[in-house]
Amino acid sequence: MLATLLVALVAIIHLAILVLEMFFWEAPAGRRAFNLSADFARESRVLAANQGLYNGFLAAGLAWGLWLGASGVQVVIFFLACVLAAGIFGALTASRKILYIQALLVVLAQA
Repeated sequence: MLATLLVALVAIIHLAILVLEMFFWEAPAGRRAFNLSADFARESRVLAANQGLYNGFLAAGLAWGLWLGASGVQVVIFFLACVLAAGIFGALTASRKILYIQALLVVLAQA
């Protein structure tokens, strides 16, 4: 039960990231969430929207796995592994904060 709630939380976080990256990247909320200057946000908005879409795929995959119930465990594990890989890569290349937001929840959900 706790693992299911944590997986759902990971999916919700990635849905929220989708919204921020695709629709609010240049808005104050998006710039604050990702610590961006207005110029950088404007210049990178297309890349951010693309990245947001990928985060949406992660959320959709996790939701699909949860919807499948017991037969969706492998789907959930696959998408959690994708989130973990993205979290580790993001922590190494962008911000250590990503490790705590993405990867830590995945580890807890798998425990």
